[in-house]
Amino acid sequence: MGYTYRELGLSNTREMFAKANKEGYAVPAFNFNNMEMALAIVEACAEMGSPVILQCSAGAIKYMGYDVAPLMAKAAVDRARNMGSDIPVALHLDHGADLETVKNVLQQDFLPS
Repeated sequence: MGYTYRELGLSNTREMFAKANKEGYAVPAFNFNNMEMALAIVEACAEMGSPVILQCSAGAIKYMGYDVAPLMAKAAVDRARNMGSDIPVALHLDHGADLETVKNVLQQDFLPS
């Protein structure tokens, strides 16, 4: 079993969207395929003070490993914190088209319950 999203420093999208809806702003979501992309996305959002959803496609997750994607997201969250930013960062499976992928992602606690 993997880590909980809170242990990884990640935020719940339901909470992110509720705050965004109340305060009248959008939450951007960007796909990442490697560590450099995840860091660049979060660094830019941290500089702008924007919450962000890191999305990972089923293909990218299978390539990098179900256990690695959440740890990449954690490293990106850590980078934001090291920059002095407390922006919310969420992790999202983008277009999980088959049941096996969704099961594997859930077994890694990739998504908040």
